[in-house]
Amino acid sequence: MIVAKIMYINIKYTIMITKDTIDSFIDKIPPAPKALKETLMHLNAGDLVKAANAAKEDKALSSYLKILVNKPIYGFKNEVTEVSQIFGILGVSRSLQTVYNYMMTLLSPSKWVLFRLNRVVFYNLQADLSMNWQKILNHLEIDDSDILSSISLLPASIIVSEALFCEKKKDVDLLRSVNQIDLNTVLQRLCGVDLFDICQQIAQKWEMPQSVSDILQAASGVKPSRDETIDKLGKWMHLLLFYTLSQTKYIEAELNDFIDFQLEYANDIYEEFSKLMEIS
Repeated sequence: MIVAKIMYINIKYTIMITKDTIDSFIDKIPPAPKALKETLMHLNAGDLVKAANAAKEDKALSSYLKILVNKPIYGFKNEVTEVSQIFGILGVSRSLQTVYNYMMTLLSPSKWVLFRLNRVVFYNLQADLSMNWQKILNHLEIDDSDILSSISLLPASIIVSEALFCEKKKDVDLLRSVNQIDLNTVLQRLCGVDLFDICQQIAQKWEMPQSVSDILQAASGVKPSRDETIDKLGKWMHLLLFYTLSQTKYIEAELNDFIDFQLEYANDIYEEFSKLMEIS
């Protein structure tokens, strides 16, 4: 026990992940390009035609939209190639969510070190979370574009942990071997904030509504909200993250130990959640 404690202290000072390091990373997040800002503005105004015209000006965004929505999980029988067609099919809320998903990819590393991920697996993760969050909100009869978009920030936790730990992977692996803890706890112990706090910082940088940050904090499973609606959504999101990362393809990507799941927090909706996920 004493040896483990000494090793933990030594590793802590070796890794030296400080709040300044995190702030520096957040500051490096690129601002939304003009075309992307205009796309978001028009989507928030409910104008799909103007949003599509703006999105066409960003070739990277257009390419991402085509790749993502043509994945099997979206269920389109024919390939969708036009941005206007994509937005028309998805509607305002889901189009907005998809654009926020794209904004997450602006942070994504060209080569993953900590996790066994690549662009295809990461896009699949985004699609799985997005489609099932949509299913949950439909089940709860909630039609809110901001709440729908909140799910897009969860993959940001994975990107942030990759960026912060990739250069110290051996040290992080050693720390986790000494005391079997998840990466979220490692980050919290080393710098005083967790991955959901960082997601909140990103949400604020991109001027997303406060409700998005509140839902994400509740979804951590350890910071319940006093707002009954926010807390309920946090429980559903917590279970969705648990359900998604427990799939074989994400276990192989070493994402299953990403956070410590608090099943007792969401125990009151667990059965309802399980039944919903069984529905095709």
